[in-house]
Amino acid sequence: MNNKSLIGLIVAVVVALVAWNSFYIVAQTERAVLLQFGRVVQPDVQPGLHVKIPYVNQVRIFDGRLLTLDSTSSRFLTLEKKALMVDAYAKWRVKDAERFYQSTSGMKQVADERLARRLEASLRDQFGKRTLHESVSGERDALMADVTATLNRAAERELGIEVVDVRVKTIDLPREVNRSVFERMSTEREREAREHRAKGRELAEGIRADADRQRRVLLAEAYREAEELRGDGDAQAASIYARAFGQDQEFYSFYRSLQAYRESFADKRDVLVLDPGSDFFRYLEKSRP
Repeated sequence: MNNKSLIGLIVAVVVALVAWNSFYIVAQTERAVLLQFGRVVQPDVQPGLHVKIPYVNQVRIFDGRLLTLDSTSSRFLTLEKKALMVDAYAKWRVKDAERFYQSTSGMKQVADERLARRLEASLRDQFGKRTLHESVSGERDALMADVTATLNRAAERELGIEVVDVRVKTIDLPREVNRSVFERMSTEREREAREHRAKGRELAEGIRADADRQRRVLLAEAYREAEELRGDGDAQAASIYARAFGQDQEFYSFYRSLQAYRESFADKRDVLVLDPGSDFFRYLEKSRP
């Protein structure tokens, strides 16, 4: 390769590099500023293909989409000086690319740090104006709207960004307060449990007493009915026996004697000492030939 060819190749490479560095593209989801020796000459470059002067102009491109700042949980005091642990986040995007670059050098980390401090200050101010009930439920939506408006004004003026929304994710009591609240709730629940158990025992005693009373009444009525039935049965049996034996008194006497013999001689070990002429053997004497 001769010198002319080498020079031509070098020139071609230089021209290609210059041409490559003369064009840049800004996407629809990006914001950009054009610099000339570090000074902003075009504050808001529109999306598309653009031309710049190599090594004279520089392009700083930023993410123009909706970004999220997730703040750390912070401790705030309400109007009645009650502590709350609040976890919130903010949605923001670049609105003024020139101001954003001048205030943060185009670094999202710097923007998040400054916006986080502003967010904490706004939340502290809004929680300090409200009671615990208002902060947790009563005016929570109004609180977030006020924080969004306040933070947006400050961020737009200082950082060139637009705060679209601020949301409070969680509101909790501090850990030491949670412990005391839990202990107080536990004590109250134990007291209520004791009251319910006492009422239950009282009700159970009443039910058992009523059941015992009803049992005694039922047993007394059943015994009375049984005695009445038994008395009626005995009366009817006596009447039947009287009518039956009244028809033949001699047979009735003989039958009673047989019963007396059966009961007297039921056990072989029984011994009776009687006069042979006793009425007890009257029917036995008659049975002799």
